Amino acid sequence: MSVRKREWTTPKGVAKSAWVVDYSDTKGKRRLKTFKLKKQADEFAATASVEVRQGVHVADRASITVAEAGKLWIATGESEGLEQSTINQRERHLKYHIRPFIGGTLLSKLSVPAIRAFQDQLRQTPYPDDFPKVSMRGKPRTGKMIAIVTTSLGSILSDSQERGFATSNPVIEMGRKRKGKTRRQEKRNKRKLVVGIDIPTPAEVKAFVAALSGRWRPLLLTAVVSGLRSSELRGLRWQDVDLNARTISVRQRADEFRKIGRPKSEAGERTIPITPGVVNSLKEWKLAYSRPIIGKDKDGKPVREDARPGHLIFANGNGQGESHANIINRGLIPAMIAAGITVDSGKRDDEGRVIHKAKYTGLHALRHFYASWLINRPQDGGFGLPLKLVQERMGHSSITMTADTYGHLFPRTDDADELAAAEAALLGERL
Repeated sequence: MSVRKREWTTPKGVAKSAWVVDYSDTKGKRRLKTFKLKKQADEFAATASVEVRQGVHVADRASITVAEAGKLWIATGESEGLEQSTINQRERHLKYHIRPFIGGTLLSKLSVPAIRAFQDQLRQTPYPDDFPKVSMRGKPRTGKMIAIVTTSLGSILSDSQERGFATSNPVIEMGRKRKGKTRRQEKRNKRKLVVGIDIPTPAEVKAFVAALSGRWRPLLLTAVVSGLRSSELRGLRWQDVDLNARTISVRQRADEFRKIGRPKSEAGERTIPITPGVVNSLKEWKLAYSRPIIGKDKDGKPVREDARPGHLIFANGNGQGESHANIINRGLIPAMIAAGITVDSGKRDDEGRVIHKAKYTGLHALRHFYASWLINRPQDGGFGLPLKLVQERMGHSSITMTADTYGHLFPRTDDADELAAAEAALLGERL
């Protein structure tokens, strides 16, 4: 590998000079790379020399663009059997956030400063007019969205490294440098879940359960007292429920496209105890189970199949997995409004009266309640379970996730009254 100065004169008689790095790549092919300054050429030569020796160097002409690497990234996901929702998310990140800004950039040209510039572009450019979510069009991207897209770009680069199209991953390099600072900042900025705002209160849950009726009652009641995720509820089979032992075993889930698969993590496979009230509700539901139509009788009336163990408990009328949107829009939200668990929507009707909307609009609110129910002390109407058991019941992949999300809900054991009782137990009469 050599660094030499090249001098020439343009047709107009102007003297020019540049510095050329002359070297052979990992395949023995001769490469020439030109720089304006000797310092730049020396720096490249030093880096390339190490990369060639390690067998990881990729010349610019052997590199591919970010857009091309993105296609390969999606192909990798499909070959690995990722869920369709994940593949769709990758395609959205490419189409709306990555390709319009750096799609034509060679991977070999990406660096930490280039990634920072890319993030600045995202921050300064609103969502496009053809973005699928209409409410986001024309609005600025949030810091969280930019971080998610940057993670996807890092995943693209990692995939390209494995394919031999990229030498380094500047996203990882940037993350390594900012990891400690970012974590501290995120910890400071992250708002803790608040009972009555993010987590329904026991009184609200009591009113909500009382308002449940029809086909949504067994599903939403099960959600309240089991903490199952939406996908886990939609994938639940009769064979996964032991009505005699009063337990539910999570063994599969249904994604947003009704595709059945294993839980996302090993910890997601778990067995959860359920209450007698849920057992009774499920027994009643089983008798009235909405079974798929398998034919018609002699009078032309539909004949439905018997409820078999492998059938989904909360299937729709065709025996397929219920959609998440239906559960929210036809089950959860109407029940919240019927129970009076509402907030001011900021809108008024024709007569000037306040139009209320459901206070909690996602099943995760019920999951948050379940976690708080497990954590609360028995004297406060809860179970008082330790952190490890809460993690297992929630199906979290790590105890850290449980602690970070719900750690602040655990009751303190160092308040004044409890300290006084501890002192009396230890020392007898107070001094």
